[in-house]
Amino acid sequence: MTDIRGQLVFLGTGTSHGIPVLGCKCAVCTSQNPKNWRTRCSVVVGLPEGNLLIDTPPELRLQLLREGIGQIHAVAYTHSHADHLFGLDDLRIFPAYLGGDLPVYCEPEVEQRIRVGFDYAFDLEVQQYPAGGVPKLQFFPLRPGEEVEVLGSRLLPIRLEHGRYKVLGFRIGTIAYCTDTSGIPPESWSLLEGVDILILDCLRPQPHPTHLHLQAAIQLAQQLQPRQTFFTHICHDLEHEATNASLPPGIQLAYDGLRIPLE
Repeated sequence: MTDIRGQLVFLGTGTSHGIPVLGCKCAVCTSQNPKNWRTRCSVVVGLPEGNLLIDTPPELRLQLLREGIGQIHAVAYTHSHADHLFGLDDLRIFPAYLGGDLPVYCEPEVEQRIRVGFDYAFDLEVQQYPAGGVPKLQFFPLRPGEEVEVLGSRLLPIRLEHGRYKVLGFRIGTIAYCTDTSGIPPESWSLLEGVDILILDCLRPQPHPTHLHLQAAIQLAQQLQPRQTFFTHICHDLEHEATNASLPPGIQLAYDGLRIPLE
């Protein structure tokens, strides 16, 4: 299995439909360029004491197999929408490897959604079964602006706006992961100062009520001034090569399988 310590790996970079979109015959959905094939959004970060997974999209098992990642040591959630949560059952093998519950870092609202949506995992009798049959999780609450220590590193949750929803971005050192956002509230700007690598929502060319569109994402990146920006949560209106050719220096679309070094 691949050792990803010191790397951030993009497991998925697509919008909630995934790319190709079912039934769509557009140029991106029928493209033979694998950088246009986008599974639902997630990244995994190789930290000093293990692999931190951010979100559990529906394709999680296939994403981890594709990247040769056989172990997850902790999970953090940005929010509880289906495209970021409903691969959670694929976590059930990892407590068997760890010899204990898998640590999960999230806001209380996300924990509640997990306990309702995956209620079978919290049945007291089932919890006595050997690890591997159901996800065995230990929850740790996150609060925006309050750092927590995770796997030998510091994880900083950052409040983001996602239309009418409140979600989290994350900062680890000088890398910030800000998917699923339509804007950064005033209290969060200072938490993004000095970011070297920014990973940012960029759905499509046209405005959208809950996501940044292309020009808004470019403008936000230029305000924060990281050395490099990677756009994610991308729909089929943005072809990889043509879009990258049009972007300002230091900004590009991410793609599934892209790996970037941590500081």
